[in-house]
Amino acid sequence: MGYPSQTVSHAAYGNSPLSKALNLQLLRFLQENKDDATALHCKVVCLIHNGNFKEALNVINTHTKVLGSDAIAFEKAYSEYRLNRVENALKTIENTNQETNKLKELYGQVLYRLERYEKCLTVYRDLIRNSQDDYEEERKTNMSAVVAAMNIWDKPPLDDFGLHETTYELCYNLACSLIGQGRLTEAMKKLQEAEVLCSQSLSEDSDMTEEDINAELAIIHSQMAYVIQLQGRTEDALQLYNQVIKLKPADVGLVAVTANNIITINKDQNVFDSKKKVKLTNAEGVEHKLVRKQIQAIDFNKALLALYTNQAEQCRKLASSLQAQNPGHPRPVLIQVAQFCKEKQHSKALELLQSFSQKHPERAAEIKLTMAQLYLVQGHVTKACDILKSIEDYKYKAGMVSALVTMYSHEEDIDSAIDVFSQAIQYFQENQPNSQAHLFLVREAANYKLKYGRKKEAISDLEQLWNKHLPSPDTMSFKVDVDELENSHGATYVRKKPAKVTGENMQQNEQGHIDIKKKKKKKKGKLPKNCDPKVAPDPERWLPMRERSYYRGKKKGKKKEQIGKGTQGATSGASAELLDASKTASSPPTSPRPGSTVSAPSSNIVPPRQQKPAASGGTRKKPQQKKKKGGKSGW
Repeated sequence: MGYPSQTVSHAAYGNSPLSKALNLQLLRFLQENKDDATALHCKVVCLIHNGNFKEALNVINTHTKVLGSDAIAFEKAYSEYRLNRVENALKTIENTNQETNKLKELYGQVLYRLERYEKCLTVYRDLIRNSQDDYEEERKTNMSAVVAAMNIWDKPPLDDFGLHETTYELCYNLACSLIGQGRLTEAMKKLQEAEVLCSQSLSEDSDMTEEDINAELAIIHSQMAYVIQLQGRTEDALQLYNQVIKLKPADVGLVAVTANNIITINKDQNVFDSKKKVKLTNAEGVEHKLVRKQIQAIDFNKALLALYTNQAEQCRKLASSLQAQNPGHPRPVLIQVAQFCKEKQHSKALELLQSFSQKHPERAAEIKLTMAQLYLVQGHVTKACDILKSIEDYKYKAGMVSALVTMYSHEEDIDSAIDVFSQAIQYFQENQPNSQAHLFLVREAANYKLKYGRKKEAISDLEQLWNKHLPSPDTMSFKVDVDELENSHGATYVRKKPAKVTGENMQQNEQGHIDIKKKKKKKKGKLPKNCDPKVAPDPERWLPMRERSYYRGKKKGKKKEQIGKGTQGATSGASAELLDASKTASSPPTSPRPGSTVSAPSSNIVPPRQQKPAASGGTRKKPQQKKKKGGKSGW
């Protein structure tokens, strides 16, 4: 939270403090002259200087007729202002006929406290233009604080007031204005300049100690930490915040803002530290040092801390109080809903959200998003889709369309998903035709329909998409001599002239028009590879091989003649001849006749058992021996 600085101008009561001796003399005089207006006026001023604002106000109210409402208006309004009765002070100022500078000065202070920044700015501009005294710098400081508050909490002013950063207060307030505008880098530079100016100006004062200087620098350092936090560097911001807290500044508003920002960094972590810091936000008088939005943010964080620490009753009590103070704000309702959800009471949470959205339709969008989330948690996807479709502000946003299509696809309701696309496309067609969002939706709709087999609908979308890219026929209707263009030197294609049509190719229809028959060209068939065109093709080539007349089956046993192979002998041509008796000249008888001898054949034939294996057969592998089963052998 930003924390603009404003100085209270002491020009408002420019009389010097009265001494105790003078006070005693005044009291003696008043005892003798109770209704003397001058003496009573002096008594009121004396009480104000001593800080006795209540007693000063009592004297004014008791002797109103003697003092006069206009004569004592400033002192009365100032006492009410210092007693934080700001509304009463405003009435007192507006009901008086005085127009002195000190009364205008006080009027600006009162308007600032009431957060009426535009009117307050007008008052300070008038004061700066029409006054010449020693308090111009204080007025410029207050005016810069008003501008900073408008940038942070209200509408930023349009005019440039030309306030130069001659003091560290002016430099600091300009940094607050830049924070309100979101220019964080520039704001940090101005805060660093303010830090240097503050250290230099205060170190020149011999009465200022180092502790006093650090206390004055605390507000600048706290604002630096706030900028660092907004930049996402939470660890560095937390370290700087804690340094400010350790200094124990006297400004309760500064301490409350710093402690609250620490709680926002902690979130649901380091809850013990947050409990300690939340006590610092409850200091007496803190509500008079902060604006309403700062107090509201602190109260919200208190309720959230109660939620995180499982203090259900405390959370509900704080949220109800916030809702009563801010009936149209959705955050107190959302805190109560979070508490109900934590207790698994989803029905009560939905009833509360439904009631709030009906009472405050201008805030219904945020509430309905929460309702849809609760329905999804319970598994009611269709109800969640119905709620989302009822949010008119987000209905045709790309994110909403994507969420609805995804949920309907999960429920296998493809028609509803396509209907979401169609409504969104129609909206953009009527309001933003041919925009990037429009074309993107058409393209995504076509892809989705193709994915789920809706080809005709997808083609229609794609045609619509490409029609937007192609130029219209009107823009293309320019005069071109086609024949001249085709016959030009650079033409790569020349249209052939139509051939003369004979009578055989002409046919007259019923209406008398002559139709020309187009000759169909026969395509040459493709021949198989290794085809000899001189040889007639096999007439049985379409039949399987087994069904053809010349099929004889596969030839088996080509190697049967190799009988002597292996250890029993090798096969050779000689062994084949030996086995074939028809090839021998004369076969010996099967058994010898008695008294005759058998002559051995003249050819050198080696018997099969004496033949050696042939080397050409290669080495024969030894048969593998069967492995014995493991374990002990037994019967």
